[in-house]
Formats: sequence, structure tokens, C-alpha cells
Amino acid sequence: MRGRRPATPIALPNAAEAFLEMMAAERGAADNTLAAYRRDLADIEAFLKRRGQTLAAAGSADLRQYLKALAGQGWTARTSARRLSALRQFYRFQLGEGRRADDPTAALDSPRLGRPLPKPLAEGQVTALIDAAAKRGGAEGLRLIALLELLYASGMRVSELVALPLSTVLRDTRAIMVRGKGGKERLVPLGAPALKALAAYRAARGEFLPKPKKNARKTDSPFLFPSRGRSGHLTRHRLGQLLKELARQAGLDPGIVSPHVLRHAFATHLLDHGADLRSVQKMLGHADIATTQIYTHVVKERLKRTVGEHHPLAKRAAKLR
Repeated sequence: MRGRRPATPIALPNAAEAFLEMMAAERGAADNTLAAYRRDLADIEAFLKRRGQTLAAAGSADLRQYLKALAGQGWTARTSARRLSALRQFYRFQLGEGRRADDPTAALDSPRLGRPLPKPLAEGQVTALIDAAAKRGGAEGLRLIALLELLYASGMRVSELVALPLSTVLRDTRAIMVRGKGGKERLVPLGAPALKALAAYRAARGEFLPKPKKNARKTDSPFLFPSRGRSGHLTRHRLGQLLKELARQAGLDPGIVSPHVLRHAFATHLLDHGADLRSVQKMLGHADIATTQIYTHVVKERLKRTVGEHHPLAKRAAKLR
């Protein structure tokens, strides 16, 4: 059970603002990452303030009480771990800047986390989504097919996909350069279906360009997937909505379909068909191969289930029980 939502974020103290500026300038943290840190630190600061303490001067006992309060409110161990991670980085920054002589998080134990396995779509389910998009027809259908093929062919994060620059695909190439977390770039190969879908979509891309103001020339957009919204490109939220709608059309449960699930499907299906883990790691943009290894557990579980359901000896053992 989840607890109540934290209080509305309050203004952060100067030390926390300095920390966020460092994360943006020196580590290239993405806007979403910075927003998450801001929310977490604001919630912690609010908790400490109610107890007459501040974030800058808090000790280990204060922070331990905060983590205990999170558990008491029903927040998951994963949420507590994320908040503790934000605290660790904040106090390491404080220590490095000479603002503190100690790190109060050093004495804190990380919450024990289970290891949730990704739940990818089956290959047939991905095909059903693409077929449903093809039935849409028109510019909307062509865009949906391109989005699906790119997600499934590259394993891109949704934030990477929606913000892809048009220049990425202007060259006749079988690979695209993707800018990931921390501004790191990686080259991701594309197969024939994705390239074909891109070529078809580009012919209809003008339908999604912002409408020109009166007496003004129609201008192009720097984004591959432009939008008339404030961001100038298709948003993550809108892409999520489109996939839910498509799932219903394909006869799938909308609850199991999302951009991130297609990223899981990309990795799992590659490993299913013999790809090596290091190559998958590079294409996903994981800094640590340990993050990619979780997909090997998915493949192993699937193999166990397949053997249990289809091997003749397994069937015979089931009859003997």
C-alpha cells in the first residue's frame, strides 16, 4: 500500500540549490532527474523543519527518523532507497565543498530491495501492436508505426525517442546517434522494418508541424516527431496515451503496454535470439552491465517455464504427481 503523497514542495535552502546546480552543470543531469531530486530534497527538508532541524545540519538520527516515517506512511522500499540516494549525493557534495565535516548518511543502511523482473511483451504482442497501427492509416498511422518500430528496433528510452532531432535521420544510414543520460551519445543500428517505417513517416511528417501564424511562412521543426505543443515535440505522456489506445485496438490489456515495456521487449527478445549481453548493454545505454544482466534472469525464467510446459519428461512428471 502506498502512503499519502508528500507535502507540496517548499523552497529549497541555498545548499540544496547549489547541489542541484552542480548536478546540472558538472554531471549533465537531465531535467527529469533534477526535478526528482528537487522533490525528494524538498520533502526531506519539510520533514526536518517540522522537527526544528534543517537539511544542512541534520545528523544520522534525524535522517533515520525520516526513513522510518516513510515506511510508516506506506512508501515502498524503492522510494526510500531513492530518497536515501539523493541524500547521499547531497551530503557528499556538502563534504567535498567543505560545508560539513562529516557525512550523516554513512551510518545509514540502504533499504532491502527485491529484484523485480521486467515484464516484456511477447513477440506476437509486439507484432499485434504494429499491425493495429498499420490499420489506422493516414499520417497518424504512419507516425505510430515509426514510433513503434524505432522503440522496438533500438530500445531507446521514451525521453530519447520523442526528442530525436530530425538531423539524426536525414543521412542515408542504418544507424542513428542517440543522446542519452548525462548527454552521452551512443550509436544504435536500425533494421530494415524501422528504416522503411521512418521513410514512410517522413513523407507525412508535415502534418504534425505547428500551424503558421497568419501571413507567416510555414516553418519546419528541428525534431523528428514535431508537435504543436509547448515542447515542440511529441511528449512522453502523449506517446503513452497513443500506445494505450493502440493496445485496446490490438486486443491487448492497455495496462501491460508502455514505451518502457517495449524497451524491455527489445532487450529480452535480442537475448532470446542469441545476442551477447555487452552489445545489448551498449544499445540500451546502460553505464553498468549489472543493470543489463537483469534481462538474463527474464530469459532464464522463460526457459524454465517453457521446459516445464513442453518437455515430455516434465509432462510425464506432472501426471505422476
